[in-house]
Amino acid sequence: MYDVVLLTLGSERDAPGGCGSGGACCGGATAADTAPTSQTDTGQAKTDRTNAGQGNASQADAEQCATERPRVPVLACADALNARGARVEMVTARSDAEIDAVLARLDGPARPDGLTWPDPDSKTRLVVATASDGQLRAVLRRLVKRYAPAPSKRPADLPGNRTLPDLPPVAVLPLDPARGGTHRDLAAQLGLPRDPAAVAAAVLDGTPRRLDLLRNDGGSVTLDGALLGAADDAGRPLHWRARVEVDDTILTDGAEPLLACAVGNAGGYATLDDVTLLTAPDPADGQVEVAVAVPVVVRSAWGRKRVRLEVRRARGRAVSVLPREGKVPYLDDGVEGELTRKRSWWIEPGAWAVWSI
Repeated sequence: MYDVVLLTLGSERDAPGGCGSGGACCGGATAADTAPTSQTDTGQAKTDRTNAGQGNASQADAEQCATERPRVPVLACADALNARGARVEMVTARSDAEIDAVLARLDGPARPDGLTWPDPDSKTRLVVATASDGQLRAVLRRLVKRYAPAPSKRPADLPGNRTLPDLPPVAVLPLDPARGGTHRDLAAQLGLPRDPAAVAAAVLDGTPRRLDLLRNDGGSVTLDGALLGAADDAGRPLHWRARVEVDDTILTDGAEPLLACAVGNAGGYATLDDVTLLTAPDPADGQVEVAVAVPVVVRSAWGRKRVRLEVRRARGRAVSVLPREGKVPYLDDGVEGELTRKRSWWIEPGAWAVWSI
């Protein structure tokens, strides 16, 4: 029978420092997360101020972290696992080091090249109890940091289109039932179970469902997607400029104003208000879908001017966004930040996996 670790991320209130060297395990972002060399997801994720209609108005509630006392779904999942004979341990991690201590149980045998590698035959299975996609991302970021080899140590058995091995599968236990409704989280988008007993069944009886992962040159990862842009206090979108490239396709060179840019692995940012940005985001197709919304002035047959929104799209392996002026606010897996310099994302096909029935 399996050993199962039920991992909950503790809040910033429970211990100084928290996950990510000064931030909370909630997976939020501070200025450190916007620097190209950052290796941390820090800070408390905040309420979305930028995309009315995206379903993030209740993000602040969804981002509430677990406290010292296990949440009811965690206890229910533990009971269901115990009833099936699994050996269950509940862990609340309040720092990156504490997350890493849990992930070390997924390590494989020592390799001749000295690399830390996941064990494909591990009898330990991991359940991540999440109040938000940002919390799940915080755990996946630590998995990537643990197992991704340095370029100078790239082993011969690593697939040519990847920079890291197959990451160990994780089960997702959503702590916020509301995020499975109108305002869908990643678990809802993937059709993963939300009931604790069903999650337990997926852990013990399911199979790994492999998904694409977006890495970025800021040292973090993206599971769902990112939305760049902002609105003023009245909800009116603000114009900004950036050069956006997808592989060899230039969606905009930075000379014209933008209202939004969506970088999609899954469909969390597929629409903005009533505008369709992404048409077919698929977290298992090996590509990232990118869209920019550009206001274009057109003249009617009567000579009257009006503004229409032009959406340009492209698909590929990598995307870069280079702001032309000032700071560009963004949401990445529901985590708020500001982009001040070039940011690149690239796809890692099938790099991570979830337990699924």
